[in-house]
Amino acid sequence: MTEVMIDAVPLADGGTELFDWMARMRDHHPVWREGDGAYHVFRYVDVERVLTDHAAFSNDISRINPELAEISQGNINSMDPPGHTKLRRLVSKAFTPRTVGALAPRIASLADELLEEVTAQEFDLVDALTFPLPVIVISELLGVPASDRHLFRTWINRMLNAQSMTAREGITSESPEYADLLEQVTKDMADYLLQHCRDRRLHPRDDLISALCTAEVDGERLSEDEVVKFADIVFMAGSVTTTLLLGSSVLCLDAHPEAMAAVRRDAALIPPAIEEVLRYRAPFTTASRITAAEVELGGVTIPENRVVTPWLMSANHDERRIADPGRFDIRRDPNPHLAFSHGIHFCIGAPLARLEAKIALEALLRRFPSLEVDRSVEIGYHERGMWGPKNLPVIARPN
Repeated sequence: MTEVMIDAVPLADGGTELFDWMARMRDHHPVWREGDGAYHVFRYVDVERVLTDHAAFSNDISRINPELAEISQGNINSMDPPGHTKLRRLVSKAFTPRTVGALAPRIASLADELLEEVTAQEFDLVDALTFPLPVIVISELLGVPASDRHLFRTWINRMLNAQSMTAREGITSESPEYADLLEQVTKDMADYLLQHCRDRRLHPRDDLISALCTAEVDGERLSEDEVVKFADIVFMAGSVTTTLLLGSSVLCLDAHPEAMAAVRRDAALIPPAIEEVLRYRAPFTTASRITAAEVELGGVTIPENRVVTPWLMSANHDERRIADPGRFDIRRDPNPHLAFSHGIHFCIGAPLARLEAKIALEALLRRFPSLEVDRSVEIGYHERGMWGPKNLPVIARPN
């Protein structure tokens, strides 16, 4: 049946095809296996269960690929309790509401500085703001030079391109070559972060890498490898998520002029508008889990050690949970979206992403009373697994 052919769906498209396909899957194939590979999950209630029930749905990818055991060791995104609980407690201290809130003045200053550098009326917003802002913020938080952001962009693009390539070429987390590919695309950044880790062991500073280097779990310091993996996850999650969210926010507001006019009139609407963007066009379309034992989900029995792919984007558009999900409503209340996941693996950088998006949109709308997406220029979208523009041409007129 054509509606279950995932390869025929434009997963990197700004149109409606993906959403039409997800609606058909929710109606007719809510839990569906892709050939002999992953089980895809589309309805809100089932997606929420997969994200929440960590005993049944594990994050330990080495269950299905022993080659990844060494790479995933110490990686908080590939761990289950109790190890995950201990390590998350450490890094979460850097993302408490109070700690994140204290960054607001610096974020506002950076946003203004970046927009001051814009001199043309037609420019690319990804280059000007949505990429550099979160990269600089997370670099300063970690304690690495923001001036190296050209390197960071190279490494981030390499990782994102590899993710797209695995989808195109049928390489999955179970494939023997997956571990080699993952190591290749992360090696340069890991080596870079390792140098900073070793420097902080000798010369601690007031930054997150130093805090990780000196922290203890059950009386033991984190290894260099664990610190590097922590820093890598924080950097990727803290930059890519915000870049995607900011780009999608501008696209959504531009496509809904009444919403754009409303947030211009009342800045208090910006936070709920961001929540609606997170629901309507979540930065990450899917997550991934591994069954820890045989489990029944949505009427389908899934054996032990099988990949399960919960579709966050589909859950956020499920009519069974979200009223009128196709409508972009910046006043939606409640808005129980799953864009940042749910349960113990809820995105640790969510408070920072929300704050950066709020401040950046405020600065953008304040500086440019006229701002529109230039749709005469082709916009490229990230592929399977993510949602957001790779480039965002805009026409803007400053005050």
